[in-house]
Amino acid sequence: MSLYYTQKLLYQLNRDPAVRRRFDEDFESLLAEHELTEEERDALRKPDIGLLYVMGVNGQILMHYAALRGYEWNAYLEAMREGERRYGPVRTGLYTRADSR
Repeated sequence: MSLYYTQKLLYQLNRDPAVRRRFDEDFESLLAEHELTEEERDALRKPDIGLLYVMGVNGQILMHYAALRGYEWNAYLEAMREGERRYGPVRTGLYTRADSR
């Protein structure tokens, strides 16, 4: 998994107007420029906020992507809970549970 590159892309999307324009105009070429797994690309395309959370994407970065993709706050929180129900505990990163290993 390339968590770093997924988070880097989302961070840039949140901060860089040129990246945001590319997201709006040609999302596929933007994805292709980053070292992402197919699972990560699919989660970003759908968007599958719950899967991105379970993959370990930081919530501070993920909440902006969720808002961009039309999630209001409660739907964002529920998407993360649904992600854990559907895909299991957070795999890596800040939100990994100490007791899940």
